[in-house]
Amino acid sequence: MFSHMMVGANDIQESKTFYDAVLGALGHEPGVIDDKGRCFYFTPTGIFSMSQPINGEPASHGNGSTVGFAAKNPEEANAWHEAGLANGGTTCEEPPGVREGAAGALYLAYLRDPSGNKICALHRVG
Repeated sequence: MFSHMMVGANDIQESKTFYDAVLGALGHEPGVIDDKGRCFYFTPTGIFSMSQPINGEPASHGNGSTVGFAAKNPEEANAWHEAGLANGGTTCEEPPGVREGAAGALYLAYLRDPSGNKICALHRVG
């Protein structure tokens, strides 16, 4: 459904260190910085990227927004969470674990990146 996702970042190098760690825990290659200073993570199914806002204002998180990344299993989601905490992220929501809802049982782990964007690792249990 999605071709790409871009989030704002105030410090691209700090954010790259964070995302290299969390996305690396999910098996993805380090990000690539282009000639405009943006960072891109290319996958067979889409692109995740970050950029300083083009309007020159500081990056800010979207209230109610979450970017979700697929985890193969709960252990991978936990490794993702730990990598984020070790590289400038902060925990948010409940601790990583199973949540029941309309979509069934989901294993979820939440973080805020160095710029405050809310992100999640998700594994569908079942």
